[in-house]
Amino acid sequence: MALRELLLWLFVIDLGIACGAGLYERRIVLPEWFSSSPATGLRVNREAMLRTDPGRELWGLVTTLPLPLLTIANLVVAWQSQGPLRTWLLAAGLITLLERIGTFAYFIPMALKLMRTGPGSLSESRSAAVASQWMRLNLVRAALALTGWLAALKALSLGSLS
Repeated sequence: MALRELLLWLFVIDLGIACGAGLYERRIVLPEWFSSSPATGLRVNREAMLRTDPGRELWGLVTTLPLPLLTIANLVVAWQSQGPLRTWLLAAGLITLLERIGTFAYFIPMALKLMRTGPGSLSESRSAAVASQWMRLNLVRAALALTGWLAALKALSLGSLS
């Protein structure tokens, strides 16, 4: 197996893990973090966020470092490819890059702000507003991750990278 094929396989596998973990997080973890509140709409459970902390427990190992590196490596491979493979691999790489930028620029910093307690932490109403926006934008992020993964799968299905 050529290095280019290995990189595509690793990209597809990592994206698949990230999509599956994102679905799990959405169904299981986020309801613990954000619960309904009649007063503010959403209540942020900082203790649950700190207890589960998937950023260090899962995401750091699966996506924080490996996925951006695999994305960039596959963008290089895509740039050197031709035909439909190039189109699908560029699409997968660019969509995933956009999702990763959003994750690093918004989701990670906001999760850390929501976890913070004590001086400098967000008020309950501000936390509820941020949590509500976070949940809406997380749907967009999940759609980008899924679309990137499907495009990568299509690239993989096109066969040889040589």
